[in-house]
Amino acid sequence: MEELILNLKKEIIDVLNLEDVKPEDIDNDAPLFGEGLGLDSIDALELIVLMEKNYGIKLQDAAKGKEIFKSLNTMADYIAKNRKK
Repeated sequence: MEELILNLKKEIIDVLNLEDVKPEDIDNDAPLFGEGLGLDSIDALELIVLMEKNYGIKLQDAAKGKEIFKSLNTMADYIAKNRKK
């Protein structure tokens, strides 16, 4: 799981062009949206594409995305349980 979390951090930094952020700067339990990492709705779309492209997970229910993207830990947990790649 630690390897998945580290990979996710690197992928998020790359996909969202967070140039001033390093993987160790991202708290696993901090909210991804609002306070915490401070992502917005456009970033959410990028995360959905990332999950589909890198892990074969298609997010059907937008409301479920709120729970999945609560923090890095919740996102990693969902990917670990549902990944196709």
